[in-house]
Amino acid sequence: MKKAKHFQLQPLNNNNNGLSLSHFDLLSEEIVFSILDFLTPNPLDKKSFSLACKSFYAIESKHRRTLKPLRSEHLPKVLTRYPHVTHMDLTLCPRVIDNSLKVIARACASTLRSVDLSRSKFFTGAGLLSLAVKCVNLVELDLSNATELMDIAAAAVAEAKNLERLWMGRCKMVTDMGVGCIAVGCRKLRLLSLKWCVGVGDLGVGLVAVKCKDIRTLDLSYLPITDKCLPSILNLQHLEDLALEGCFGIDDNSLAVLKNGCKSLKKLDMSSCQKITHVGLSSVFSCTRCLEQLTLAYGSSVTLDLADCLNKLSKLQSIKLDGCPVTCAGLRAIGDWCVSLKELSLSKCSGVTDEGLSYLVTKQKDLKTLDITCCHKITDVSISHITNSCTDLSSLRMESCTLVPREAFVLIGQQCHSLEELDLTDNEIDDEGLKSISTCSKLSSLKLGLCLNISDEGLAHVGMRCVGLKELDLYRCTGITDSGILAIARGCPGLEMINIAYCKEITDYSLMLFSKCTKLNTIECRGCPHITSLGLATIAAGCKQLTKLDIKKCYKIDDTGMIPLAHFSQNLKQINLSYSSVTDVGLLSLASISCLQSLTILHLKDLTPSGLAAALLACGGLTKVKLHASFKSLLPQALFEHLEARGCLFQWRDKVFQAELDPKCWKLRLEDMMQ
Repeated sequence: MKKAKHFQLQPLNNNNNGLSLSHFDLLSEEIVFSILDFLTPNPLDKKSFSLACKSFYAIESKHRRTLKPLRSEHLPKVLTRYPHVTHMDLTLCPRVIDNSLKVIARACASTLRSVDLSRSKFFTGAGLLSLAVKCVNLVELDLSNATELMDIAAAAVAEAKNLERLWMGRCKMVTDMGVGCIAVGCRKLRLLSLKWCVGVGDLGVGLVAVKCKDIRTLDLSYLPITDKCLPSILNLQHLEDLALEGCFGIDDNSLAVLKNGCKSLKKLDMSSCQKITHVGLSSVFSCTRCLEQLTLAYGSSVTLDLADCLNKLSKLQSIKLDGCPVTCAGLRAIGDWCVSLKELSLSKCSGVTDEGLSYLVTKQKDLKTLDITCCHKITDVSISHITNSCTDLSSLRMESCTLVPREAFVLIGQQCHSLEELDLTDNEIDDEGLKSISTCSKLSSLKLGLCLNISDEGLAHVGMRCVGLKELDLYRCTGITDSGILAIARGCPGLEMINIAYCKEITDYSLMLFSKCTKLNTIECRGCPHITSLGLATIAAGCKQLTKLDIKKCYKIDDTGMIPLAHFSQNLKQINLSYSSVTDVGLLSLASISCLQSLTILHLKDLTPSGLAAALLACGGLTKVKLHASFKSLLPQALFEHLEARGCLFQWRDKVFQAELDPKCWKLRLEDMMQ
């Protein structure tokens, strides 16, 4: 093969501004765009590229197709620089007024295809009308959580004639009339989510089914619909994904009329439909022979009769029965009839025993994902059958399977070498089990919270062998110290999330080690009394992609830790400072973090009302603040009104200062609460 050419940027003389692009100019614009596509998700990387020289600045402007601004007031300037935007994500803008949407509509009239307003407030139908009319290529719109929008806004959306995907979850003020307008105007809809649109009933849903013939995905969860609209829904020729979760008006009699409809359906969610039994499901399954994914969580009992209905679904690959009472006969029948299963979820199912589960898994040797969370009755018998039969598992979740002895976890490592996700939270696994599991070299997510039998020795094996680990949860693993963290930090450089909350032997040294894991975006180290501001400073300097930080009850962290955090952690969105030693000065310094949205500050003993007020005003992007109720009367009402008008939501807590329990006592208390 020919050797690739190497291009180097060379400095220009003093008469030019920037770097020479004489070699770089030989590359076509498409090739440069491809190079930019390979940059990491960190937005600072593309920003650094654009600041190298004027040519790079121009190229990056042409390349960018997605915008996620922090402030809607900056939109005019930003859109001038980026004229080719196709996707506008406004979820970081708590306040988006109609004028902002009009600015977007004018600037991106011919290019805009997608807008996400799912976390924004204060816009109305007038702003949506501008988008719908001027952005003729708009195909995707997310209005989820716009609880104040009414039918007039839905009528404005109906003007987007080319719209294909529309999310309206929790638009509780919209009624049948508004949805009817959308059905008439947006005939090209392929996806529609009306989850929790409690003002929409049979009439509105029926109009959607009649007018929008190309619908592929339809979410009607928690709507007050009855059997009146079901025939028209199930007659949609292209419907593939239907969610009817929590539709309490539907029962077996409602489903009896569906024997001849919806032959294209591939996904069906009927969770929390308490009135539906095997009788109604049999009616649905008689015509939906192409069904691949079925969710019946928190519904009726999984008996032999219900499982026998599944005999008609030869293509079924996924069953989720979370929270359902199950019988041994039901599990055995599922094993016999569902020959193509790839995913099975039995989380929190009462009645799961070794007999039923063992039989099922021996029949399902192609299973990839298994969730047996809180199946409290299973033992090593089930684990033996799982590991012997389902050797290609990529995901195993078995939190709180407390009767499984520590010896059984060795079997997982010996047999299931394809595991990528493993949740062993609150189990009896020990270092020998960890040593065995560390041979699962593909692991990217490992959860070991509340595993009180593991120590640094077991963790060292994970660090040496699981080099692709991205997520590690060590919540309340009191046997872990800096020595174990050393192995993880050195062996897993791609770590993105770490939870060492209440690992009380952890010190600043661990944070210094984690500072070398430059991809870390989430750190939870609450309740680590030996961590100080020095350790936090090293994290801030090394982990530039940090977005979530929890340092609750890290009593030795004070203002000297906040200053480097404010300087380096410009991507930080969420922080919990409760019970720390941060004062007015440290809190105010966080105002320089423009991305900061969520702030939890309970029991900061040296925080004053005036300091808190100044910090809240200075942090312009806040959308959620948790405060102790005592501040409610100490701050002026006008301040709260002003911040709420900016899009900030306040949550008040009235908890007294709580002393920390010993981990074993804490675990016993949790078990008592669950019984």
